Amino acid sequence: MKASRIAATGAVAASAVLVLSGPAFAHVSVQPEGTAAKGGYATVNFKVPNERDKASTTKLEVNFPADHPLASVMPQAVDGWTVKVTKSKLDKPLELHGEKINEAVTKVTWTADGKGIQPGYFQKFPLSIGALPEDTDELVFKAIQTYSNKEVVRWIETPTKGEEEPETPAPVLALSAATDDHHGSASDDSAEADDAKAAANTSTTEAASSDSSDTTARVLGVVGIVVGVAGVAFGVLAGRRRTTA
Repeated sequence: MKASRIAATGAVAASAVLVLSGPAFAHVSVQPEGTAAKGGYATVNFKVPNERDKASTTKLEVNFPADHPLASVMPQAVDGWTVKVTKSKLDKPLELHGEKINEAVTKVTWTADGKGIQPGYFQKFPLSIGALPEDTDELVFKAIQTYSNKEVVRWIETPTKGEEEPETPAPVLALSAATDDHHGSASDDSAEADDAKAAANTSTTEAASSDSSDTTARVLGVVGIVVGVAGVAFGVLAGRRRTTA
C-alpha cells in the first residue's frame, strides 16, 4: 500500500515538473536567415509558438530597442495576418547612406484576420531590418503575445549571461562581426585581376597561334613555289631530251 502511494506521488510530481518546465522551452524568439552582421542588413524571423490548449494566438507586438534604433524595417506578407509598422521621431537623428533620418520603427504589430495560431502550432513572422548597429553584440526585442481568450503574455525580461533564463524572456538577436562590403572588396579586386590576367594570357596565346599559323603558311607557300619551279625545269629538260633523240 505504501509503495503504491509513493509511486503515485512520484508520478504526480514528475507530471508537475513536465508541465511547469514546458513554457520555458516554448517562447517567442528571433533568429536571422543566415547571419546578422553588424553594420549590415538581415532578414529575421520572429517565431511564435502557441502555449495554450484551448486558445489561439491572435496578436503579436514586437517593440524595437530605443537605444539602437533601426531606420529600415520591411515586413513580409503573412497569410491570415495584417501587419502594422509604427514609427516615432528620434531624439537624435540617424545618418543612413549619407542622409539624416529623423524617425525610426518603434513597433511592429501583427493581427490575425482569422483563427490565428492554433494550439499545437507555431508561426514565423519575417522582417527585413537594418542597418544593424556596430556598437553592440545583440538587440533585445520586447514582445507581447495576445490570445483569443484575452490572455496577454509579455515576453519582456532581458536575459543575462551566466544566469538562469527568466520565465518570460524577451527575444534576443545576436549580431555577428562586421563583414567587408562586397562592392569594391579586396576579394573582388583579386578576382578581377585574375580575370584580366586570364584574358591577357588568352590574347597572348591567340596571338602566338596566329603568328605560328602565318609562319607556317609562308613556309608552305615558298615550298610550293620551289616545287613548281622544279617541275617546270624538269619538264623543259625532258622536252629537250626527246627533241635530241
